[in-house]
Amino acid sequence: MSKIKPMFDRVLVKRTESETTTPGGIIIPDSAQDKTQSGLVKAIGEGKLLADGKIRPVGVSLGSKVLFGKYSGTEVTIDGEDFVILREDELLAELCDAKASSSKGACC
Repeated sequence: MSKIKPMFDRVLVKRTESETTTPGGIIIPDSAQDKTQSGLVKAIGEGKLLADGKIRPVGVSLGSKVLFGKYSGTEVTIDGEDFVILREDELLAELCDAKASSSKGACC
């Protein structure tokens, strides 16, 4: 993948693969599969430009697994790979490994 850096508070997300079978073992055809609403953060911008000229860093880091809305972001293809570019405020949640999260419920 070529080097890409999203602008300001945008993040570049690679969607995770969608499930191809149901829990009961039924194979879901490609035409019936929904695009996943989760993915891995592959690149982040510097942060949100505030009214006073300061920059607030993005709240997720590279490699974070995130959830986003079904119709959020802009789909792009870079070097043959599909990605979604989202603003930080379009991210719904960061998914954390149960082992890594603290007892207060904070993420990673």
